[in-house]
Parts: sequence; C-alpha cells; structure tokens
Amino acid sequence: MRRALAVLLGALVLLGARPAAGQAPAGFDHLGTGFALTGAHRAARCETCHVRGIFKGTPTQCASCHTAARRISSVLMPANHIPVQQPCDSCHNTSTFAGARFSHVGVQAGGCFACHSGASARGKPANHVATTASCDSCHRTSAWLPAGYSHAGVVPGTCAICHNGSRATGKSARHVVTTASCDSCHRTSAWLPASFSHAGVAPGSCATCHNGTSARGKTANHVATTASCDTCHRTTAWLPASFSHAGVAPGSCATCHNGASAAGKPANHVATTATCDTCHRTTAWLPATFSHASVVPGTCATCHNGTGATGKPASHMATTASCDTCHRTTAWLPATFSHASVAPGSCATCHNGTSAAGKPTGHFVTTQACDACHATSAWLPVRPYAHRSPFYKPHNSGVTCVACHRSNGETATWTFAAYKPDCAGCHASTFKPDSHKKVDSPKILYTVLELKDCSGACHTYTDSTFTTIRQSRSAKHRSTDGGF
Repeated sequence: MRRALAVLLGALVLLGARPAAGQAPAGFDHLGTGFALTGAHRAARCETCHVRGIFKGTPTQCASCHTAARRISSVLMPANHIPVQQPCDSCHNTSTFAGARFSHVGVQAGGCFACHSGASARGKPANHVATTASCDSCHRTSAWLPAGYSHAGVVPGTCAICHNGSRATGKSARHVVTTASCDSCHRTSAWLPASFSHAGVAPGSCATCHNGTSARGKTANHVATTASCDTCHRTTAWLPASFSHAGVAPGSCATCHNGASAAGKPANHVATTATCDTCHRTTAWLPATFSHASVVPGTCATCHNGTGATGKPASHMATTASCDTCHRTTAWLPATFSHASVAPGSCATCHNGTSAAGKPTGHFVTTQACDACHATSAWLPVRPYAHRSPFYKPHNSGVTCVACHRSNGETATWTFAAYKPDCAGCHASTFKPDSHKKVDSPKILYTVLELKDCSGACHTYTDSTFTTIRQSRSAKHRSTDGGF
C-alpha cells in the first residue's frame, strides 16, 4: 500500500513539473525557430499550430492555416474575397486582416471590374456618374480621390448631366442665378478661377450678383458710396479702379483717404496738416507738387532727411550746406554750386565721377586739374590748352594738335626719338643735306645730328681747316615761321 502511494506521488510530481498546455517554457525564444511571432500570432496557443505535440516540420505559409480542408484551419478567406494567387501576407499583416494594401502593379489596365464589382471589393456607389469606362480611367490605384476626369468627349453645354449636385459637384446654394451651362464660365480642369462675360449685363445692375452672397460685394472698408460697381471698377478685374473726383469738395480728401477706406498718409509722410490735394493730383499720387513758399531757408533737412522726403544720396558730395544752397525748390537738377571758396586745383575732390561729374570716357588724357581748362560756371567752352612741357616750342598757327599729339593725351609722340627734344625729333626726315654745306673744298655737308636744334650756327668754311668762314648764317629757321 505504501509503495502504491509513493508511485502515485512520484507521478503527480512529474506531471506538475511539465508546462501547462499552450504555454512555452520560460525563456523560450520562438524567433530561433525561424518564424517570428508577431501580431495575432503572439496570443495564439501552442497547440493551435503544433498539433499532437509535434513541433518540427510545422508549416509557416499562410495557406497552411488560413485555407479550408487543412490540418489546421483559422480565419479563412471569405467567399467574396477577390480571386488571388498571392499569399495572405502580400496584402495583410499579422495584426488584422482589415486595412489590407493591394499592389496593382501586375493588374491589367481596364480590368478593375474583376475585383471592384461591389462584391469582392468596393465598386461604383449609387450616385456615381453614369459611365462604362473602367475605374482607372479616372481614379488612381492609391486612392479613389481626387479623381481626374477627361472632358474631351463631353458635348459643350451638357455639364448638368453629371454636375447636378448628386453625381458630381453642382451649383452651390449661393451661386449666381443663371441658366447658363457650367462651361460658360468654368474650365474642365478646375472650378476656379472662373470667367464671366458681362457683355449682356445692364450697366448699373452689378449688385444683382455682387451682393456678397452670389458674388463678391463691397468689402467692409470700401469707400462709402451708393454708386454702382461699374462706376469705378472694370468687368475684367476689381483693380486698378478709377474714381472720378469731379464732385468731391476740395480739401475733403481725408473723408475717404484715411488709410481704411482708401490709401492714406504712409508712416514716412512729411509731417503736415494740409489736405492731400494741396500737393497730390486726383489721377495719381506721384509726382506731387509741394509749395516751398512758406519754408524757412536753410531748413530743408526737416523734411528732406531720407525718410519724410528725398534726402542726400550715398554718392552726394560731402557738405554741411543746406539743400537750397545749390538746389531749387522746383527740381533737384540742374543744381548750382558756388566754387568761390574752393582751392584751385582741387577739383577732383568732388569731380570724381561719383560725388559730381568727372572726366568722360573720351576725355583728353591729362594730369591737370579741371580748372586748368574749364570754368566753374560751365564745362564748355574750354580755355586754350597751356603747354607746360619744357620741350614745347611755339609753332606757327598752321600746326594742328594731332601733328604732335597722335594719341588722345598731352604726351607728344616723337617720330625720331633719338633726337628729342630738339627739332630733329620730328623733322629729321625733312632735313636736306645739300642745302646745308659745311665746307666748300673738299665739299662737306652738315649732318642732322649737328643741326638737330635748327638754331645753331650754320657757317660755310672755305676748307677743312675750319679757320676761314666764307658765309655766316644764324637763326635761319624759326618754329613760328610758316615754313623752314
């Protein structure tokens, strides 16, 4: 008896040591089997897949469980499932069968109805536009909306067949009252912007539509008026608008031009209590005219500070003088500047091409200051050029500037540079040896080098001893003569 009890107790101990059905041993990692438990599989009991305690060889394909007449059957495909050869996990995940994602990559174009029949998958709703076209003619595979519809074959004026508010978007409750077809104003690509022809609209009847409900009406900050829209606005656009000031009382500008109903003074406007029409015209704000009659001379910067009114530009010459020292009240240019206190020769301080007009591109190349040739009252006419070079010798009036200055500069060009700065530097080629005998017997002639300055002694000797002068000639040539 005692032995029987011992055997029974031993059996109970062994049974108690085994894990409960459906529970994996503590610390067991199912991922090690090559099949990760995710989603709904995590809550499944072991024996749901491992029948009769057999663990090895358990199939891992979806169809092994989710197909009728299998050894294990769980959540089978419904009868209205779309015909498909792919495994479940091509579209579904392990958490839920709902919200499946289907790839249309291999689906033949135009074959949508094979699935989207309303039985296997969502089909046309009851209020769908009447059409025999395939779904993919208008819809995308990623979402039903937005859809793109080609109106290419639609007869003009038949819009309401579809756009009746049931099958497709129709007129809104606040649409302008009209019997015209949609395509009279709207495009097939988008409702807005729309174009409306006002050709048959009676002048002055704008408020019939432009009442703020059917079509845009006056804004809250509109100028107070009982005039019809077309008095100021065009049928093609609200702005720009034209307003006739014919009946407006002078000086009453601020009634409308208060910054709310119509443009008022900007923040940087000149401080003034004068009315708009004192300076501005009714056709445009600019240009404006301001009377400086009562302005105290020398106080220009009170307004002309670059904020209230135009001030000095960045390139203005450095000065502390008031604007009216040089400028007039009617226009900035031309300006008058007194050169009385300007030091002679310092012209380039201002006349540098930035602060004031400088030398133009084709100006004669010179290092002399402006006042060497120009007067302070005007650039032209210029004074005659003063030759400062020590090489310069006065010539007769028939010699032109370009005879010596072959470039646009004050530096002369020497034809025969070896003889400069003497006459031969230019006239060596015209030197006549036969006319310049040096010795009678034997006959010896002077060279260019000996007479290069044209002013030296030009004696004729009887013989080569140079002791007896037969003829004395001095200063035969003069640069002021008409010729040599």
